[in-house]
Amino acid sequence: MTEIDLAVIGLGYVGMPLAKEAVGAGLRVVGLDVDPEKVAALNAGQSYIDDLTDADLESMLANGFSATLDETVLARSNTIVICVPTPLDEDHRPDLSAVEGATKAVSRNLTEGTLVVLESTTWPGTTDEVARPILEVSGLVAGEGFHLAFSPERIDPGNAKYGMRNTPKVVGGYTPTCRDRATAFYGQFIEQVVPVSGTREAEMAKLLENTYRHVNIALVNEMAIFCDELGIDLWESIEAAATKPFGFQKFLPGPGVGGHCIPVDPSYLSYTVRKLGYPFRFVELAQEINERMPSYVVARVQRLLNRHKKAVNGARVVLLGVTYKPDIADERETPALPVARALLELGAELSFADPYVKEWSVDGTPVPREEDLAEAVINADVTLLLQQHSAFDLGMIESKARLVLDTRGVLAEGERVKRL
Repeated sequence: MTEIDLAVIGLGYVGMPLAKEAVGAGLRVVGLDVDPEKVAALNAGQSYIDDLTDADLESMLANGFSATLDETVLARSNTIVICVPTPLDEDHRPDLSAVEGATKAVSRNLTEGTLVVLESTTWPGTTDEVARPILEVSGLVAGEGFHLAFSPERIDPGNAKYGMRNTPKVVGGYTPTCRDRATAFYGQFIEQVVPVSGTREAEMAKLLENTYRHVNIALVNEMAIFCDELGIDLWESIEAAATKPFGFQKFLPGPGVGGHCIPVDPSYLSYTVRKLGYPFRFVELAQEINERMPSYVVARVQRLLNRHKKAVNGARVVLLGVTYKPDIADERETPALPVARALLELGAELSFADPYVKEWSVDGTPVPREEDLAEAVINADVTLLLQQHSAFDLGMIESKARLVLDTRGVLAEGERVKRL
C-alpha cells in the first residue's frame, strides 16, 4: 500500500488550502470528508472554495491529491489534520459533534507514530480533554504511541496578501516532542511556525485573536449608533484617528458580524469562562451589541423612508451584497439574513444583487435576484448597501438610487445617501 504523508479531514475553507500547500511542497495528500457531493466535485476538478480555483485543484489532482469517503486511508497516513466545523448550537454552546466524529474515525484507524493535529477552533482544553481520550481508545497513548497537537487555522477567505504559506502558524503540542513533530511538519510548507508550550495556549491564541476583533467591532458599532444621534460623521473620525502611527488600530462599523470566526469564536471563550463560574462580561456585551446591529440597520431604513413620507410596508428594498465579506461567495453567519428577515416581517418587497450569489432565500422564502444593478437601484424605493463588492459601481449607485443606506461607509453622503 502507498504511504500517505498527510490526510486532511474536512474539505472546506480550512482543509483545502492546507491540502493545496502540502501538495505544492511535494507531500502525498489525501482528503477525507463525509459529504459525497464534495468528494465527487473535488475528484472531478470542481472547486467550491473561494480561494481555490479549478486550475489549482487540477494541479493538485495531477500531483497525486484525491478525496475520499473511506476512513481507512487514515491507517496509512503519517500525519492527520482535523479541519471540521465547530459551530454553536441553538443555545450558543459549542457543538463539537463533528470534531468528536472525526476523532473517532482517527482512533479506529490510528497507527503507532502518527501525528494527529486538531485545527478546528474550540475552547481551551478540547485537544486534551475531548480529543485525547477518544484517540487513546485505540490503545495508543498520546506522547508515546502517537503525537498530538493543536494548531489554530488562520484562513482569511478572499485575502490576496496573506494565505496559508505566509501567515505564521501557531503550534502547541501535548508534549514537547509532540510540539516539535508538529512544528517540523508545518515547517515543510509554511514560512514561519510559532511553537507555544501546550495545546491550551494554542487554543487560547485563536480565541484571543477573534475576541479582540469582536470587542473592537462592537465598540465602533455602538459608537455608530450614538454618533448618528449626535450628528457626528464617525467614518471621518475613524479615518482621522487612524493617522496616529501608534496605539490605534482601525475597526469599522457595519450591519453585523459574519463568517465563522468573529460571531462564533468568542462564545467558545465565554463558555470556558462560565464553566469556571464567572461571566465574561466583555464578550457577552460585545455579542449583545453586534447582534443588535441588523435591527438598528432596519430602524435606519425605516427612518430614511419616513423622512420621505414612505412606509416600509410595500416599499421596494434592494439589498446589495448578501455575503459576509466583500468579493467572496461565503454566506456563513451573514448579517444580511437577519436584516432581510426583519424587513420581510415589516412588509417590504425585497430583492437582492450579488455577483457571487445566484440564489438566496430567507427561512425558505426565495428572494428575487436583480440582474441589472442600475435598473434595480433606479426602481427601488431604498437601496441598502450591505457589502461593498468591487463589482458594484459605487458612482452609479450614488447618482441613480432614489435613497441609499450605506452600511460600509464607502459612498459619499448627501440628501439621498446616508451612511450607517
